[in-house]
Amino acid sequence: MKLFRFTLLLLLFTFTATISAQSIIKTTLEPNQLPKPPSNWTKKNQLGFDISEIAFVNWSAGGTSSISGLFKGEFSRTYIKGNHKWFNELIIKYGLNKQDGTELRKTDDAVQLNSTYGFRRDTTSNWYYSAKYNFNTQFTNGYNYPNKDIAISKPFAPAYIFLGAGAENSNKAKNRTFYFSPITLKTTLVLDQYLANQGAFGVKKAVYAPDPLDPNAQILVEEGQKVKAEFGILLTAYMKNEIFKNIFYENRLTLYTDYLNRFGNVDVDYDTRLDLVVNAYVKANIGIHLVYDDDIKTKKDVVDPVTGNTSQVNDGPRAQLRQVLGVGLVYAFQ
Repeated sequence: MKLFRFTLLLLLFTFTATISAQSIIKTTLEPNQLPKPPSNWTKKNQLGFDISEIAFVNWSAGGTSSISGLFKGEFSRTYIKGNHKWFNELIIKYGLNKQDGTELRKTDDAVQLNSTYGFRRDTTSNWYYSAKYNFNTQFTNGYNYPNKDIAISKPFAPAYIFLGAGAENSNKAKNRTFYFSPITLKTTLVLDQYLANQGAFGVKKAVYAPDPLDPNAQILVEEGQKVKAEFGILLTAYMKNEIFKNIFYENRLTLYTDYLNRFGNVDVDYDTRLDLVVNAYVKANIGIHLVYDDDIKTKKDVVDPVTGNTSQVNDGPRAQLRQVLGVGLVYAFQ
């Protein structure tokens, strides 16, 4: 029995030594096993899920139970070599809310893709000659709750595309970036004919004519356009600072005005967020998102007093505000 144990240990030692020797020889002989040279690419992958919940059971003061969830993803790829810099970023958000006695409702929905290429004269300068591409849309239909019969927005209705060239100041040490472009093409897509016929999001609406057979009806003469092109000035800014230990303040600002259509009428998109980091996996955040676009008209429901039918009409442009407070999990990976 002792001989068997000794033989087994000897075989195990021989096998381990052989594997180690092979690893040493393999590492020595094959260049591809040597440490890889530093890459010109840096990447960031981060997934997050925020949740808030309130429940009432026999609560004498009253209240409505609800639960909300928000899924977030941020992915970036940056290529830096010499005087060249290429930054790519994908941001996705989708949130839902369920209250007792009501249907499931959407609270957030965004898909944003950013890409910026820059060239600078020397490696000490923070100024780049830049070209920027930006794309924004959503995943699912949006509604003017509680009305879920008529969608007021859909995937690619709208979708916004910005494409232009200008100058960018990027300071990595201070984690801030400013971009100015005097030549930016803005394209608004409304790839849903019903919304396009209404002239939603600034596209040219459909043309109707009275029906000679029915004075209460109209005949569609020309369908609404699904694409609107503008040419103007774009200014973007990004900044993120640690204002206190484990408390980060992040700002994103986009300003745009069209040369040809009411120059000086500025579209504003401002997103600010305060992150309170508990540890590598738990984070609380407070955010405010402010949007103003003269082409986006708010909707309101109007009930016909005769027929009782509900329809939606434009109520003019309004400042849009969304406030978020959440606590959730964050997972970063390579």
